[in-house]
Amino acid sequence: MDIAINFALLIVASALFFVVGFFVGRFLLDRVGTTKLLEAEERAAQIIQEAQREADAQKAAKLEEVNEEWKRKKREFDQESERQKQALLQQQKQLKSREEALTRRIEQTQKREKALAELQKELTQKQNQLAQRAAELEQLVAAQNARLEALSGMNAEDAKAMLMENMLAQAKADAAAQLQAIETETKEKAQRIAERIVLSAIERTSLDQAAENAITTIHLQSDELKGRIIGREGRNIKAFENITGVDLIVDDTPEVVILSCFDPIRRELAKITLQRLLVDGVIHPGTIEKSYQLAEKELEEIIVSAGEEAVTQLGIANLHPDLIRMIGKMKFRSNYGQNLLKHSKEVAMLAGLMAAELKLDAKLAKRAGLLHDIGKMLDLPDASHSVAGAELLKKYKEHPVVVNAVLAHHGDAPKESPIADLVDAANVISGARPGARGAITPEGYIKRLESLEEIAKQFPGVAKTYAMQAGREIRVIVEGDKVPEGQTELLARDIAKKINESVQYPGQIKITVVRETRAVAYAR
Repeated sequence: MDIAINFALLIVASALFFVVGFFVGRFLLDRVGTTKLLEAEERAAQIIQEAQREADAQKAAKLEEVNEEWKRKKREFDQESERQKQALLQQQKQLKSREEALTRRIEQTQKREKALAELQKELTQKQNQLAQRAAELEQLVAAQNARLEALSGMNAEDAKAMLMENMLAQAKADAAAQLQAIETETKEKAQRIAERIVLSAIERTSLDQAAENAITTIHLQSDELKGRIIGREGRNIKAFENITGVDLIVDDTPEVVILSCFDPIRRELAKITLQRLLVDGVIHPGTIEKSYQLAEKELEEIIVSAGEEAVTQLGIANLHPDLIRMIGKMKFRSNYGQNLLKHSKEVAMLAGLMAAELKLDAKLAKRAGLLHDIGKMLDLPDASHSVAGAELLKKYKEHPVVVNAVLAHHGDAPKESPIADLVDAANVISGARPGARGAITPEGYIKRLESLEEIAKQFPGVAKTYAMQAGREIRVIVEGDKVPEGQTELLARDIAKKINESVQYPGQIKITVVRETRAVAYAR
């Protein structure tokens, strides 16, 4: 019972405590909410005040900025207005100056028109006076002509024709004399210029000149090597000659053997082969053949190297490799004892220097000079080397000027450019250098002179011929009754043309025609 009462009291006390706590908590919550609300309102008021102050500051700043921008725009406007005003004033001044100048010109023009009118009036008066005097002069001339006709017995037309004929004849004579003087002066000047150009080219071109021969000398370290070269019963020397095609001469000359062959390329191959054998020290038919094969490869390299060196030295570009190889082979070819490669290089340098002096294409002249004897490397016995060379260069699409220079340097075609003449002249200069080509034998020299005389004797009216100055001049004596006086120059040209077609010679040959006139009288 007591427990129940205590339990009930506990429940009642708990409920009472809960109710009291509820109301107390509600009261406290209301007090706290009211305090926070007041604080929030105060904070909001502060924020609004700060925002208002910031807005007022920004407004003031913006107003200041707008005010400054307005002042700047106003200054710019005032400056632009002032500038336009000054420009307008300047234009007004210029217009006023132009107007004043135009006014002055109008005044000057009016003055000139007035002066011209006065001059025109004076000219009209003078023309009238001149016309009157001309009429008087015509009357006087007519009267004078009538008196002259009466005195001379000729009318005016005949006298006029005679006077014009005399004047024309005198004018022609004066013109002919003047033309002859100009032609003589031009020839002399051209001769001096040509001599200067040729001499300058010769002075600036210097190549070693040495006559080629048909033998090559090989020096040995000792005479013991001769036995190895000969071999047992001469088998080595026989094998060497069979393989190389060159005669190997072993004589009593100490430490020397000789290679003899007319073909310089075969001779050079034999030389390289023998030098290889001497370096190896083992000489028998097998090693000879092997050395010969290696020598062929080495010689091919030498040929190509010589061609490239010549082309590089002369500054010639874009040349076909086949032509470069043929140029290199010129090193082992000679013409009248003159090395063909040295001759071609000299012709190229001479032609290039002369072309440069004449303001022509020096590179093209060098190219033509180097290739002018390329046809000799084709070994065509039935064709001229100049024709064969020109055909070869056409095949490799060389420049037409180069082709013509090669074709025309021995007269096989007309020269179409000054470069062709330069190549021809350079070829003659190179061949005529002292020591460049082997001397001709006395028999060949006499035969050459006789052939020149016989060529001149073939022409009608020629009585006698004399080859003089070592074949550099031919004196031709013609009969006066068979060759008219005006035909001597033509005859000299025909003889020169015939010699060009029939004979090869270095330099030039002068043909002098002497017309013989005889007068016979008898005293009785």
